[in-house]
Amino acid sequence: MASCHTCMKVSDASHHVCERCGSALHARKEKSIERTIAYGIAGILAFIPANLLPIMVVTQLGVNENSTIIGGVATFWQMHAYPVAVIIFIASVMIPGLKFVAIAVLTAAATGHLKMDARRANKIYWLTELVGRWSMVDVFVVAILVGLIQMGNLMTIRPGGAAIAFGLMVILTMLSAHSFDPRLIWDRLRENEKL
Repeated sequence: MASCHTCMKVSDASHHVCERCGSALHARKEKSIERTIAYGIAGILAFIPANLLPIMVVTQLGVNENSTIIGGVATFWQMHAYPVAVIIFIASVMIPGLKFVAIAVLTAAATGHLKMDARRANKIYWLTELVGRWSMVDVFVVAILVGLIQMGNLMTIRPGGAAIAFGLMVILTMLSAHSFDPRLIWDRLRENEKL
C-alpha cells in the first residue's frame, strides 16, 4: 500500500497512479536523500550571505547605516531590549543552524552512516518541521519597518541583500525538510534488524 502525496488516498502501490487524483503513486519519495542533501547545501550557501550582508539599510538625514542580523541583535542588546534580541537571535541564527544540523543527522541516519533510534529520529524530524516556520521572523520585521517608516528625506528603511538571501535560505531549508522521507529511517531500522 502507498499513500498519494497529493490527495493522501491510500491505494495499492502496484497501480503506480492514484485512482482519485491521477498523481504518480510511489511508496517512498523519489530521490529523497539526494534532494534533501542538495537543498540543504544550497540553504547553507544562502545562510552565509544572509548573515554577512546587511538585512536593512536605514537612511537618516542623508546618511546610510547598514545593519546585519547579528548587528541588529547587538543593537537591541545594547538598548536593553533583551527579549527582542534573544528572539531575533534564536529565530534568525540558532534555529536555521540547528535545522541544518538536524537535516544532516536525519540523512545520515536514513543512509546508515549514523546509528540512531528510529523514534528519536522521527522526533527530530517532527521538531524540525514544527520549528522551521519561525525562522523568518526578522524578514517580517524588516518588511513591516519598510512599510511603516518612510518619512520622506528625514528617514527611510530599505531591505538589504541579506533579506533576499535569508528568504531564499528559509525556502531552501523548508524544501530540504519537505524532501526528506522519514519512512526511510524505519526502512533502515528494518534492514538492520534483518542482519
